[in-house]
Amino acid sequence: MYGFTVSLSGNIDDIRSRVVEELQKAGFGVLTEIDVAATLKKKLDVDRRPYIILGACNPGLANQAINADPDIGLLLPCNVVLREEEDASITVAFMDPVAVMSLVKKDGVEQLATEVRGLLEGVRDALKA
Repeated sequence: MYGFTVSLSGNIDDIRSRVVEELQKAGFGVLTEIDVAATLKKKLDVDRRPYIILGACNPGLANQAINADPDIGLLLPCNVVLREEEDASITVAFMDPVAVMSLVKKDGVEQLATEVRGLLEGVRDALKA
């Protein structure tokens, strides 16, 4: 597995706001936001349910990761996906930094990835509450 999820009920815009708020509480900012559904409609005239990718970054931890390996930026930021399912529930999926960072064989990266995963799991758990 390269991620973990939570399923929520509600409006995707409201859930997006909650996700961003909980990420901020955990020290993350959202650097990028991609509305995949809107992009596919514009570029390919494909209709699909809402699908948003948030690029979340914790600056202090990102700095530590870059210090460990300057090329680690290829694996950053931590992506969080919000997608509407057929039953109208919203799945919030988090990239698992431990799985992704296992590609990097540098001292300290595994411990850092574990710390980031713990923070993201905390966000997931706060969304469930």
